[in-house]
This record gives sequence, structure tokens and C-alpha cells, in this order.
Amino acid sequence: MGVHEINNICIVGAGNMGHQIALSAALAGFKVKCTDVNEEVLQKAEQFVSTYLPERVAKGKMKQADADAARANLMFTSDLAESASDADLVIEAVLEKLEIKRQLFAQLDSLCPQHTILASNSSYIVSSKIVDVTSRPEKVCNMHFFNPALVMKLVEVVKGPHTSEETTGTLMEVCVRMGKTPVLLQQEIYGFLVNRMLAAIKNEAIYLLDMGIAGHEDIDRAVTLALGHPMGPFRLMDLTGVDLTYYVGMERYQETGDPAYRPSPSIVEKFIKKEWGRKTGKGFYDYP
Repeated sequence: MGVHEINNICIVGAGNMGHQIALSAALAGFKVKCTDVNEEVLQKAEQFVSTYLPERVAKGKMKQADADAARANLMFTSDLAESASDADLVIEAVLEKLEIKRQLFAQLDSLCPQHTILASNSSYIVSSKIVDVTSRPEKVCNMHFFNPALVMKLVEVVKGPHTSEETTGTLMEVCVRMGKTPVLLQQEIYGFLVNRMLAAIKNEAIYLLDMGIAGHEDIDRAVTLALGHPMGPFRLMDLTGVDLTYYVGMERYQETGDPAYRPSPSIVEKFIKKEWGRKTGKGFYDYP
């Protein structure tokens, strides 16, 4: 299967990542159905699209005809079966919890045509932990976008031991058609490329905060002004979601039993208070 055979894309999960991946695909000319079990999340996603496209046109960043075409290409629905029934490619963008993903992929395997590629946007959970619930191992893969997906160009395509060369090649071509720059990982590794490097900085930043060495604002200043990063680790966690940091840590801790992966006191406190960053209006910083 080549990119010319990918016409219909189903995005499962209409949160911040999901609806931006969906819109990116719609802008590239794919027919896209974005689905979620939460009606409120779907409404917010649709409102985002209804605001984003006119703003781009008003700023001269997009032609009206292109905006109209993208909107016509994209629909939002809570009906997973209807969304998956004619999909050539499914991109899963749900909560970063292994059991949820396994249940979803089992559903998708029964709902989708046999030719459909099933890709996970997970930033840490490799597809080999999911593939056994499907009957199409060669068509299961990681396809990891970065937040915000409409802006960030990089996509990590991760080839599991079960994934065919045809599948990874097709996904690389889909990325290019979406205006993205894909990188191919020839084998699975926890955290892939970018998050492995970011995790080292993030974990050290959290340690320095927990130990009272410096406040989160000063740590962020040090990383941006001395290391040249566009934003510090705490701003970045607020952007991607402090809850994601918690879930990823807990998944890894439960998998390995290594206390080094257990979420730190600062992260646990934020998680319990639902101070998850931009999505809730407060994280390490306030977002009025």
C-alpha cells in the first residue's frame, strides 16, 4: 500500500493532539473523521477548527478556498464504528495508558477493513505492546506527532519487529504529504528519539525543583537562555500536559518496578490538584 491508496483517515481521540493531527490531514487533502467518546471534547475540537481556519484566512496565511476544502474534508463524530469502517489509516491519539490502547486496537481490528494501517501516536508506548490484540501485525506501527501538531514538523515513525517495510514506507509518505518531516526508527526503544533526550533534561529539572535548588521559573530561564531551548521543561510540561507526565511515569514504574520512574512529589501534587497545564488553565504557570 502506498500513499496514493490512503484516502480516508480516522483519528481516534479529539483532544489537543488528535484534533490538530486531524486538521493537518484534512488540510493535506485527506478525508478525515475524528472521533471521541466525550461529546464535550468533540465540541471543543470542532470549535477550534471553526476558529482556526477563518483566523488563518484573515491573516493572509491561507486562501479561503483551501480553508473551505479542509473544513469539508473533516468531520467530528462519536461513532467509532462509522469512522473506522472505511478508514485506510487510523491514528490513535487517546490517553497514554496501555490497557486503554489495547482495548481500542482490538476494537479497531474488528471494525476496520483488512488493508487498514493502525498507527499509535503514543509518545512512549511501543506498538509491540499492542500488536497481539490485532490480526494484522505487519500493519501496526507508531506514528508520533509533536505538540502542537499543526506547527511542529517532525514525526517519528517507529518500526516494530512486526511492522512491514511497506507500512513504514507508506506512513513516511503520508507525513510528507501532510507537510511534515518524518524520521524512521528502525527498531523500538522506550521514548523514541526526542523524548529520550527531553526526558533526561525534564527529570533533572524536576529533581532540582523537588530538592529546593531552584524554582521552576529560574530552571526554565536557565534552559532557555543558556541552552537555547525555545521553552523550559516546566513550560513544556504545561503545554503537553502535566497529567501526561504523570501517566507516562506511572506506566513505566508499573512495568519495571523501578522507583526511579515513579512520578515525583511535584508532579503527583499537580496531578491530584488537576493543575495539568494549559488544558486546565493552571500548571506550573497560570493560563487565565
